Amino acid sequence: MQEITKLLEEKRQAARMGGGQARIDRQHKKGKLTARERLEILFDPGTFEEWDMFVEHDCYDFGMEKQRVPGDGVVTGHGTVNGRTVFAFSQDFTVLGGSLSDAHARKICKIMDQAMKVGAPVIGLNDSGGARIQEGVGSLAGYAEVFQRNVLASGVIPQISMIMGPCAGGAVYSPAMTDFIFMVKDSSYMFVTGPDVVKTVTHEEISQEDLGGATAHTGKSGVADLAFENDVEALLYLRKFLEFLPSNNREKPPVMDTGDAPNRRDMSLDTLVPPNPAVPYDIRELILKITDNGDFFELQPNYAGNIIIGLARMEGQPVGIVANQPMVLAGCLDIESSRKAARFVRFCDAFNIPIVTLVDVPGFLPGSDQEHGGIIKHGAKLLFAYAEATVPKVTVITRKAYGGAYDVMSSKHLRGDVNYAWPTAEIAVMGPKGAVEIIFRSERDDPEKIEARTEDYRRKFANPFVAGAMGYIDDVIMPHDTRRQICRDLRMLRNKQLENPWKKHDNLPL
Repeated sequence: MQEITKLLEEKRQAARMGGGQARIDRQHKKGKLTARERLEILFDPGTFEEWDMFVEHDCYDFGMEKQRVPGDGVVTGHGTVNGRTVFAFSQDFTVLGGSLSDAHARKICKIMDQAMKVGAPVIGLNDSGGARIQEGVGSLAGYAEVFQRNVLASGVIPQISMIMGPCAGGAVYSPAMTDFIFMVKDSSYMFVTGPDVVKTVTHEEISQEDLGGATAHTGKSGVADLAFENDVEALLYLRKFLEFLPSNNREKPPVMDTGDAPNRRDMSLDTLVPPNPAVPYDIRELILKITDNGDFFELQPNYAGNIIIGLARMEGQPVGIVANQPMVLAGCLDIESSRKAARFVRFCDAFNIPIVTLVDVPGFLPGSDQEHGGIIKHGAKLLFAYAEATVPKVTVITRKAYGGAYDVMSSKHLRGDVNYAWPTAEIAVMGPKGAVEIIFRSERDDPEKIEARTEDYRRKFANPFVAGAMGYIDDVIMPHDTRRQICRDLRMLRNKQLENPWKKHDNLPL
């Protein structure tokens, strides 16, 4: 018994040391934590239970029989985060560069299978050089097994990827299929083909950071949702983020007492919208003033800034916020903002998170770049997402809601549960001036007549009352009452039941 106990402790110690002290020191020198250090920060103290600590690869080619480390480059298991069960894998770059072998993949697949069985989120802490070349197709098969589970788990349990080092080649497609991707600045990157391949094929010289670093993916490609300064900050924010999410698609998100009165009014909102409809304002001010304690977890803040998405609480209940931002492109919808919002709306719907939509949209962004880039299909993604969603949906039109963009932004016609307008709302096919110049083409050369017609059109249509008369908005509310109204409606909608017709799956306009 003593011999076995001693052997067990030796094996455990070997696994804990990963690739050895020298490689751990190199990891620290780069400003990165080790795989186990990351898990210690992520999980509640003393709750992480490791699985498959003794698994080793079974490759004997290219001298691999001499490079066998217990755990094989990934730490897997489960524990609690904020008191709720979470599964995680943390790749260990100190062991063969965190490369994925068949055994490494089996460990990841095991916790994903178990997470789906028990209904708990899966978090991947990615820090890997990619497929283990020495294993050839075996490692590729391992990736495919992980991909298959990503697909099966999608919409069933939350999946979050934290990129904390390299993630290249086929390895990027597992994070791409998860619900959210977070990165760490200056130490993480993602790309399908690296700088050397890019240079060989296209003769373009580009650094790893510019090609696939955190700044590139949070600001240009939109692949990642947020970037953090270092490993510790990233993991602490991840803990906070999980507080907004349910454990699975059969549960509702966790409600907590925030101490912020649901009937709180904010009189400053009555002057938020400028008198001149051409003057922008920051919709974030509205978001912060109506949500509990102004606590708003914004996602993709540096990408497609003309629309804002994120999670907040209202009367303690998590809600998804989607808001047009007049400060960027006047709040127009374009390709990037449509895709950004559509994916977020579908996530909220999959996991029972009510959606609050704040509308100030003058239409879709015009231009040949948009048309040739497929704005028709991309705009339809957002329309499809809202129309498909069965969670509670509350919409507030603050100013402009023109044309097809009015329809798309969670209108009553797309099964919006409660739709409000502020007195400053303008709900019409298009702006007054543009409408008049089309209707009265023959009078274009007479500025005085056009101005009079414009004023007449504005009086008749550029207000919330025509839509109100048709029942397309439920009420015209004062801005200072917005929080109180939304909280009351979310309370009323808490037990809402609505189902879509049975189907194998939809055919989203990809």
